[in-house]
Amino acid sequence: MFGSKEQQIEISGGKMPCITFGSGSRPLVMIPGLRTASIEGTGSYAAAYYRIFSKEFTVYMLDRKDNVPDSCTIRDMADDTAEAMRTLGIENACVFGASLGGMIAQELAINYPGLVNKLVLAVTASSINDTITDSINTWIRLIGAGDIDGFAIDYAYRGYSDNTLKRYKAFLPMAMKVQKMMPPERFIRLARACLTVDTYDRLGEIKCPVFVIGGGKDKALTGEASREIAEKTGAECYMYEELSHEAYSEAKDFNKRVLEFLLRE
Repeated sequence: MFGSKEQQIEISGGKMPCITFGSGSRPLVMIPGLRTASIEGTGSYAAAYYRIFSKEFTVYMLDRKDNVPDSCTIRDMADDTAEAMRTLGIENACVFGASLGGMIAQELAINYPGLVNKLVLAVTASSINDTITDSINTWIRLIGAGDIDGFAIDYAYRGYSDNTLKRYKAFLPMAMKVQKMMPPERFIRLARACLTVDTYDRLGEIKCPVFVIGGGKDKALTGEASREIAEKTGAECYMYEELSHEAYSEAKDFNKRVLEFLLRE
């Protein structure tokens, strides 16, 4: 469906899942956030959900590599992403990163400027704050204890707006629990890596155009984390003031706003 293709990219120390779709002449690299499952097997869904980009771009969705070490950092993940892009022959690309993916995208733009032509940073952060620390440590504790119900409930509370929680309070955790979970130790390693984000003082090194888009009531990272990035980079910024961390799934015009920025000369 929508011409999606899935493959494993060989990089140092492992393989990286990649979903490709679209027929455009320009490359768009998407880096997803912290997930409880791999992107493997979701190619058709991803291509359908992001079909608005398919005409103008060839889209490459890059996950984390399969063999994630205990000491993995955001910088390590950015290095892996850069290697995968070079293996695929991608350079001068538009890059979209959400949450953990946005943290990786910042390091990518700073350390590999030739790979990034335009940058979209969605519901993400450039440094640690108390809210991020509490979110990540809570999820690590719940997943480590095998409390999937508790994790699903906590993520739903932090991720979604009050209006969505009121309407779908029982459904949201249930929808999360039906996903095929990655091994707990892998999730914990990826979650811990979020606590290594540390780009704030280097954001001025990003030379390409940047668009920051966030949720004003982000209960996982804070809306202020998005605003800080925009202020530090002088980026264009749009905040969904009533939405939380899942602004990208709740706001119907989210992908349209991203596309408009990417196509702007």
